[in-house]
Amino acid sequence: MATTLYGLSNCDTCRKARKWLDRFGVEHAFVDYRDQRQRPQTLAQWRDALGGWDAMINKSSTTWRTLPGNRKSPGSDAEWNLLLKEYPQLIRRPVVVTDDATVTQGFSDNGFKKRFDVQ
Repeated sequence: MATTLYGLSNCDTCRKARKWLDRFGVEHAFVDYRDQRQRPQTLAQWRDALGGWDAMINKSSTTWRTLPGNRKSPGSDAEWNLLLKEYPQLIRRPVVVTDDATVTQGFSDNGFKKRFDVQ
């Protein structure tokens, strides 16, 4: 199964997830979504799979907290896409996509064991 991990190169959680995948022999590609901004269609697929825009956003991040109030409640998909294009670091990380179109978000040892069927 092909796996792509989307995140930020300097994110500790993304580094932990990548090390976990390496340790358990799960082949994967890594995409830094700050360097390679994702298309609106990709973001919409993630949104649908993860339960909506609000579920995708790390609202405890410094970036979110420093946004002006009017930017924190986009009223349309176009506004969400613009916000995430401008601030890709708002996306909770990592986003993990496998070739069977399964999309998950975040990292934990037990979560990845279940996700990748590792004992």
